[in-house]
Amino acid sequence: MTGQDWIEKDFYASLGVPKDADDAAIKKAYRKLARQYHPDQNPGDEAAEAKFKEIGEAYAVLSDAEQRQQYDSLRAMAGGGPRFASGPGGAAGGFEDLFGGMFAGGAHGGSRMGYSTGGGVPIDDLLGGLFGGGGAPAGFGAQRGADMAASTTLGFRAAVEGAQVALTMSGGRTLNVRIPAGVHDGQRIRLRGKGRPGSGGAPAGDLVVTVAVDPHPVFGIDGRNLTMTVPITFPEAVNGAKISVPTFSGEPVRLKVPAGTQSGTRLRVKGRGVQSAKGAGDLIVTVEVAVPRKLGKDAARALADFEAAGDGTDPRVGLAEAAQA
Repeated sequence: MTGQDWIEKDFYASLGVPKDADDAAIKKAYRKLARQYHPDQNPGDEAAEAKFKEIGEAYAVLSDAEQRQQYDSLRAMAGGGPRFASGPGGAAGGFEDLFGGMFAGGAHGGSRMGYSTGGGVPIDDLLGGLFGGGGAPAGFGAQRGADMAASTTLGFRAAVEGAQVALTMSGGRTLNVRIPAGVHDGQRIRLRGKGRPGSGGAPAGDLVVTVAVDPHPVFGIDGRNLTMTVPITFPEAVNGAKISVPTFSGEPVRLKVPAGTQSGTRLRVKGRGVQSAKGAGDLIVTVEVAVPRKLGKDAARALADFEAAGDGTDPRVGLAEAAQA
């Protein structure tokens, strides 16, 4: 994405958020729109596909604190519009002052130069030094290419297993990139050398891809580990049990629940997490004691007998005192 794109495109409007929106509001707006306009939900709809690309570009910039600051600063200098004007009433007075020393022509009495996207000096060349873009001024030598930003949405299984995705870049160029196994929602993947080409033999910039991951009804992801929550009965928690739990690959495994297990206890199944080049992660199972909503007469009587047979220990002893610490 170029400096000119930043001037011409209102990313806040693309996501429907105010300019002072916080990170949570930006992410919420992006996820809502991404689901609405995702190509899988709108097959063959070119307008929806274009909107999906637009909000992806907007989120890639606004979700990155450094890029957002640069974007806001550039649009503030440009007056938030696509053109730079010189002369009385022009919106570019502050911009010309900023670069006046660089472009003032000594032989012309220090007269200023006006800039317009409709002709004259391309704004990308003008801003190349600020944003690492191409078009380095003559005499300044080689210059590394600018970093580029993109975004994509993956299904949960594709995020766990890794995926090959096609990204449409500015100018309509399609770039096929490999997303590694185990990415999580909101993660940024830096692909070295996939950004804009450098000048004078300098290396290309990087491509930073922000990944959104659709949730799964059973599994979650935490680094290289997969997570899930499994209910157990009260007798299983008290007496211990061996239970069957599903795995991401499909075949269930037997998991030992120790006697006296508390609700919220985390148990580990080795090697059943994300399978990546760095090795296999684990499956982390959080057990929760399932409390029945209704009891029959026999069960209610047995529960009363159980309570009567207990030692009367209050499980909340010391809680109020600890709350005042």
